[in-house]
Amino acid sequence: EPPPPGNGGTVDGKYVWTQTLQELSVVVPVPAGTAGRSLSVSISKTRLLVGLKGEEPIVDAKLHKAVIVDDSFWTLEDGKTVNISLQKLNQMEWWTCVCEGDPTINTQKVQPENSKLADLDGETRQTVEKMMFDQRQKALGLPTADEQKKLDIMEKFKQSHPEMDFSKAKFT
Repeated sequence: EPPPPGNGGTVDGKYVWTQTLQELSVVVPVPAGTAGRSLSVSISKTRLLVGLKGEEPIVDAKLHKAVIVDDSFWTLEDGKTVNISLQKLNQMEWWTCVCEGDPTINTQKVQPENSKLADLDGETRQTVEKMMFDQRQKALGLPTADEQKKLDIMEKFKQSHPEMDFSKAKFT
């Protein structure tokens, strides 16, 4: 089963969504020729409301997880779609759905954007690269970076103390 397109999904009759680790993009179709002033759009930390004033909302539900309201916004495109950008509060996790009760996606199938590693600040990038290295090492049955460092230190110690017998020593 391939990963969901854009790591998101479709909620029939309501919207299509995609995501990165940092944000969700939600596209809500509205009748052609809709004007911005006839829309009712509300984004709160835990709730999303989209609709036409005076009508049943198209979306009015609790968000799956919290968002950063000040960094979230919406625009009306060509009078026929409302494009909503939601900034995730936790930018280290994939969402299984946008709103509670909506169909969910399998986040195990999500494809992280590989090119984005370069966008991370130095320290975060080193941490992520170390985690990826350690995962590969473990999968191959090899020592992780920290374990290798300990082995290297022990090896240096052994070489600088040839008079000591390490044959019965156990290292963990």
